[in-house]
Amino acid sequence: MNLTQSYLNLPEIFYKKVHPTPVHEPQLIIWNDELAKELHIEETPEHLTGLLAGNEIPDSLTPIAQAYAGHQFGNFTMLGDGRAILLGERQAADGLSRDIQLKGSGRTPFSRGGDGRAALGPMLREYVMSEAMNELRIPTTRSLAVVYTGEGIQRESVLPGAILTRVAKSHLRVGTFQYARNYGTTEDLRALADYALAHFQIETNENPYHALLEHVIHQQAELLAKWQLVGFVHGVMNTDNMALSGETIDYGPCAFLDTYDPATVFSSIDRQGRYAYGNQPGIAGWNLARFAESLLPLLHEDPEQAAGDAQQILDQFPQSFQDAYNLGLIKKIGFLETTPENVRLANRLLELMASEKADFTLTFRSLTLGIPKTESVFRTEVGVRWLADWQQATAEEDSLELRKRMQQVNPALIPRNHLVQQALDIAEEVGNMQPFYELLTLVKNPFDYTQDQLTKQQLPPDTDQPFVTYCGT
Repeated sequence: MNLTQSYLNLPEIFYKKVHPTPVHEPQLIIWNDELAKELHIEETPEHLTGLLAGNEIPDSLTPIAQAYAGHQFGNFTMLGDGRAILLGERQAADGLSRDIQLKGSGRTPFSRGGDGRAALGPMLREYVMSEAMNELRIPTTRSLAVVYTGEGIQRESVLPGAILTRVAKSHLRVGTFQYARNYGTTEDLRALADYALAHFQIETNENPYHALLEHVIHQQAELLAKWQLVGFVHGVMNTDNMALSGETIDYGPCAFLDTYDPATVFSSIDRQGRYAYGNQPGIAGWNLARFAESLLPLLHEDPEQAAGDAQQILDQFPQSFQDAYNLGLIKKIGFLETTPENVRLANRLLELMASEKADFTLTFRSLTLGIPKTESVFRTEVGVRWLADWQQATAEEDSLELRKRMQQVNPALIPRNHLVQQALDIAEEVGNMQPFYELLTLVKNPFDYTQDQLTKQQLPPDTDQPFVTYCGT
């Protein structure tokens, strides 16, 4: 695909050259035509199957595994691409380059005893969730293809193997800078920071590394606000899963809220609720503090001054996030200005939803459609009072224009957790991909409010057991 590899310009400490491990019977089962066009890929999917399986690597390519570290559930450890191999970069339609990475393509020097492979279910989860996030207009890595390997991999049981082709603006992570600070020299760190500044085309001031920190903080504030506004729970916000590009990356135990509850946790391993929905903005701030610590030697030659500069820049994050979130929240109930009154009214709705265990997506959808009383949350005494206040606040609005604005920010549907899991189970257990293909079609154009979307309520099954996701590999 005529890929380049700018990462090779960095010191060798940041990568290891490694080829994917070939598989026996590769079969391309998903191909993203829309993304292929954005990447100007002219080859047919069939022609590329060998490459996407890791079986046919042209001599012109230099595949690498990237080195990084990270705090996982608060504990620092050395990491790296243990089952992912970066083939190279390709220029997209917007003029910017995109990484092309194979995930599940075999062992690397960073595998730490793992087999370097991936199961079909988790790769399908990443494909559908990343594409759904893109449709929801949330910055994300994308999925170009999934190749079935024809091989079984051993987990708790033997599962069908697969390789995902992931596309990203960059795979640089907070953990990449932590790795440079802890295992490299100051010059290694500077080379990495200079690479990031150039790669992301960041406008610099008298201190370019201040600009880098400010850029990443702004990107993450915008991203976290977008997550919260659609009820997305990442599930494992380790520092190695925070991309400097501001893209959502690594779709392990992720899911969307059904019932609105800030304490919601979906991950089976997050027993303390560290990465609960309501904690995500705070965790992002914590991760950014680790990024700032990594940059300290570059911020100022005086350590105390560097720490002071870092803290001053970090202090921008809470307000930057809150501003982005408040603006998005008041838009969800039809307002355009973040006045204190509008923000209070929107937050009152969230409090009402939490107390009544209301469905997050359907609550805002019913308001958008002008039929709020189809949801029980608006039939309670407090709900009736809130609805009256909202109707009074929007009384001078043209109702059609109001609903049109709300429709642009409130999705008619989301990839409901139980539907995603059903499709993955059927694909993995009986080899039937049809439910998965139907799910992909369903999550397209979530703001269109078509009749087909509106008739698919997608409500989760009535059960006392909470939905649980797992860090599938």
